[in-house]
Amino acid sequence: MLYNNKSTQQHHDSHHHCQGECHNIAHNHHQQSAQSADTHQTQNSVASVGRQEQDSSAKNDISDPPEDPERQSQDIKLIWKIQGMDCAHCAKKIENGIKTLPNITHSKITFSTEKLVVLVPQKDQKIIKQIEDKVVELGYTPIFQSSDNHADQHEHSHIIDKKALLPLAILGVLIVISYLITLFNHQAGQYAFIATAIIGLIPILKEAILLTRSGTPFAIESLMSISAIGALFIGAAEEATMVIFLFMIGEMLEGIATNKAKKGISSLAKLMPEETVIIIDGKRKTVASHSLKPDDIIEISSGGRLPADVILVSEQANIDESALTGESIPVNYLYGDKILAGSLVVDNTIQLKVISQAGQNAVDRILQLIEDAEERKAPIERFIDKFSRYYTPAIALFALLVILIPPLLLGEDWYTWIYRGLTLLLIGCPCALVISTPAVITSALSSAAKLGVLIKGGAALEHIGSLKMIAFDKTGTLTEGKPQVTDIINRGLAVNDLLAIVASIESGSHHPLAIAIVDYTKQQDITFSEATNRKAIAGIGIQGELNQKIYYVVSPNKIDTVSVPLLNDDAKLIERLENAGKTVVVAVTDQALLGIIALQDVLRTDAKPAIKALHQLGLKTLMLTGDNQRAAKAIAGQLGMDYRAQLLPADKLVEIEKIGKTTTIAMVGDGINDSPAMKAATIGIAMGSGTDVALETAEVALSKNSLSSLPTLIRLARFANRNIKQNITIALGIKLIFLITSLFGLTGLWLAVLADSGTTAIVTANALRLLKVKK
Repeated sequence: MLYNNKSTQQHHDSHHHCQGECHNIAHNHHQQSAQSADTHQTQNSVASVGRQEQDSSAKNDISDPPEDPERQSQDIKLIWKIQGMDCAHCAKKIENGIKTLPNITHSKITFSTEKLVVLVPQKDQKIIKQIEDKVVELGYTPIFQSSDNHADQHEHSHIIDKKALLPLAILGVLIVISYLITLFNHQAGQYAFIATAIIGLIPILKEAILLTRSGTPFAIESLMSISAIGALFIGAAEEATMVIFLFMIGEMLEGIATNKAKKGISSLAKLMPEETVIIIDGKRKTVASHSLKPDDIIEISSGGRLPADVILVSEQANIDESALTGESIPVNYLYGDKILAGSLVVDNTIQLKVISQAGQNAVDRILQLIEDAEERKAPIERFIDKFSRYYTPAIALFALLVILIPPLLLGEDWYTWIYRGLTLLLIGCPCALVISTPAVITSALSSAAKLGVLIKGGAALEHIGSLKMIAFDKTGTLTEGKPQVTDIINRGLAVNDLLAIVASIESGSHHPLAIAIVDYTKQQDITFSEATNRKAIAGIGIQGELNQKIYYVVSPNKIDTVSVPLLNDDAKLIERLENAGKTVVVAVTDQALLGIIALQDVLRTDAKPAIKALHQLGLKTLMLTGDNQRAAKAIAGQLGMDYRAQLLPADKLVEIEKIGKTTTIAMVGDGINDSPAMKAATIGIAMGSGTDVALETAEVALSKNSLSSLPTLIRLARFANRNIKQNITIALGIKLIFLITSLFGLTGLWLAVLADSGTTAIVTANALRLLKVKK
């Protein structure tokens, strides 16, 4: 079997002699000539933090959601799982109903995860019962949750609720009986249809009254009740009965479609095993997964899923991450590597150390992001919400005018215009329009999560689909971020002695170039000791003392400030190396050049195909780097993209802001120094291996840490935007057609209710196509 080989990536901190990123990656240091003692101490503390993150941090590669009322408040948070919701409109009914209750600070319901969150001043059974009674009164089933743990929310959901079929079946049988009675006795048949309509109308009317009392007077139930009662009063009992029957069928179809959409989200929660084997003092014990704590040692057998974010304790393991990243080929992890919750163990039994708190693993973070996404509505979604608040009352008023004006002013027949007015009333329900956008966004977010892309809300999704340009940081984003020593040219001393001197001065530094030189020296089995009096020379380089002699490691263009000028031959050699895309540092004393060392960062294997795919999608690409012009030109040339070189973090910010004035642009990065530019861009995209600051700043996180996810993300976002436009066109188009035909008497109550429920089912089914998007 073929496997991806995932080597342990080293988390590079910014060099503490530099402001976030070297102006020239070849050691143009910018600060701290007077703070050398503090420098070394700070570097050690950063290294310690880095080790803690590698070994036991509970942080995930998914950022925390933004602050909201439930995080800022000191109130008690109560959580329920709500069963029986068919659409986002149902969720709004519950939220409005809860807000009418006393002692409620804040309420929020998320349709996609069926979670109701209520903030109350204090927790007591009276308030809990009051909330549950209101939810039951509205026709839904609340299940109290003891904790905000998504993994606890397992349930066996069915696409069709068999209990919901019973009222529909009874009404259908009664309609058939009424029709048969009509064949033998027309008058008795009319009474049978009236009785059947009343039986079918009772639960709908009851819910309409409850919704009106709860602050939702223009719900579809209210409009249906008025139309059905009106039809009975004008003697159209058969049509009143069929309207109710078709409405119930439409509600069932809508429920089937939306349950499929919710399954895409709930399948993520089901990745979490309910029980896990934990090892305590060498003994194995089965415990509930939600009880796991950081530093617990667990054992997972082949075919089992990880219940938390973990660090591998065993020597190696092959892990299937397809449910989280979309990558079908198992990844080979080594001792000490971090693995995300929900991943599947492929081959043998392994031991792992838990690093995430309960309810804070990768799967929980994804579900939390999807929940918070409903708060970050897309601009088009906010417009539709506002439009629908005025649409239904406006149609209801128009229907009233249609009923009154022709008979009163024009002497027309009352029966005809009451019938047409009632038909128009059914068209006033905005269900299809309201659900047209959130259904698409929920499906798209779910599909993206399965492909290893986490998107923070509908607004971000809409912006991604409109991008014209994508800017990239170079180091760690387009390249591996691991420079390698390629050339060593010695002058006046042996190569080993040159490497020993440079490694002594660079020892302890966290800069990628320094790490590369020190590691290379160790690989050559060259012994060295750390130099004394090491300190940065602002904007120039670094110096250190060995055997009472001062040595400098600097960028070639700064050599004049600490030593004699370069000879022409050496200058030409350095120019050739830099033209080849290499970064050069020189080791000198105040009197002579000791040697030249060239390093080069290699491109990520997925960089070329990803950039090519983006170009094929019509996007422009740009590389922003602090590296020198020649090195930047060489990397950009390999990728066929534009570039800007020798940029400080502040310069990157200015560049993004300038471009952002004329076009939509995304910024892709992985470090703290990328965060300002990511924040200024239309969309910030963070690599999964990036710093927490970068992940929190970004609107999108590539959890798979792969650039190949980018073209997939763009295609998905564009598909979602097209889908939203299609849904809005379908919803408004059908409404407009039936508005005109109903006004002129071409369509009746039957077709009006069928059009309403049918349109809702069509736009939901159209949105479900996003769940089938593959790489």
